[in-house]
Amino acid sequence: MKFPAPLALVSLGGAMLMGNLALAERFGAGCVVSDGVAEAARSQAETCRIKLRSQDRDGVIEVVARAIRLPGRLLLVLETSTPPATLVELEQLRTRISQLERLAATDHLTGAWNRAHFDRLIDAELARSRATRQPLSLVLLDVDHFKKINDGLGHATGDAVLRELVTLVQARTRASDVLFRWGGEEFAVLASSAGYRGAERLADNLCRAVAAHPFHRVGSVTISLGVAERLGDETAAAWFERLDQALYAAKQGGRNRVVVDRRGDSDVWAAETGASAMHLSWQEAYECGEPTIDAEHRELFTLANLLLDAALQGSARPAAFRDAFATLIEQVERHFADEEAILARHHYAALEPHKRAHAGLLRRAHRLMAQAEAGGVSLGAVVEFLAQDVVARHLLAVDRAFFPLFERA
Repeated sequence: MKFPAPLALVSLGGAMLMGNLALAERFGAGCVVSDGVAEAARSQAETCRIKLRSQDRDGVIEVVARAIRLPGRLLLVLETSTPPATLVELEQLRTRISQLERLAATDHLTGAWNRAHFDRLIDAELARSRATRQPLSLVLLDVDHFKKINDGLGHATGDAVLRELVTLVQARTRASDVLFRWGGEEFAVLASSAGYRGAERLADNLCRAVAAHPFHRVGSVTISLGVAERLGDETAAAWFERLDQALYAAKQGGRNRVVVDRRGDSDVWAAETGASAMHLSWQEAYECGEPTIDAEHRELFTLANLLLDAALQGSARPAAFRDAFATLIEQVERHFADEEAILARHHYAALEPHKRAHAGLLRRAHRLMAQAEAGGVSLGAVVEFLAQDVVARHLLAVDRAFFPLFERA
């Protein structure tokens, strides 16, 4: 079908990839885009100004174009005085292009994204991770003894197992996680904003869910999983090599298990950031792996930041500051009791010294609270207590001693 409006498909760098007949008729057979594409790619505006140059027509002309963003390129619809019927056809064209893009990026057997789509996506994800200082992890999983399923029950049954597995995994991953078919019976989950600890929890959940699921005609199926977080400036190949080694260790260790490479940007960034002078920033490296303790630690960070905000306005709203401090101390006392009970259940050898450390923190907190009620506490004293005593000395030093209790063997 001849599309009535001039269309130009261009790369984000400005190279002309394709033009339709209407473009050639209107602007010349040798028409190329000479300027404006980079600005159009960065902008989120619906229209942009671009410059066209033609080999068979003199000069450079500037035109208005409607930009339709596609993966890695732009579809430019030149001139905006387009009839309504043409706009309807244009929307149909964009929908069809999107459908074809998805078809090319999808594994036809399982419906998961394919390896080619991963290769297109990964550079942008790595750049986003570096720019936002949010970790990025991969979980690589492999179906245990899959060859026995194919040989014993037939390839059709094996294919059905893979489809069922994809449905199971997609139901137990976050909306931000992306599942790819890596090849054969291997699949990968790209977990954005998750360090190796968060990715390990995801992998553990998947391992248990698959083992507990009765697969049609097969029954019990297990998977082995490797986890690796991106680290520093290593190449994608080096990252994948660590991931492969983790999966291999899981296979060699008996299958139906998770092996984690415990290195990643999350630890590096946490060490660089430390405790902020005016605002406490939660880092994944602060997590021990015990859900109650980690959730209560995060809640303490939230309450501590509310207290810091109130301290900044202390002279204007002293009652709000005292209320925020009282709330924080109440939560600290509750958390210390919960943490001590959990450590006791796990037979923590250093429990008594840990209790004494808790008691010392509470004494300092109550002392500061008394000074606050008397109107004699400074913002600096509050910051020092929260950033140095609570975070730097207790959470990052004393608490870390019990972290191995909750790490997988």
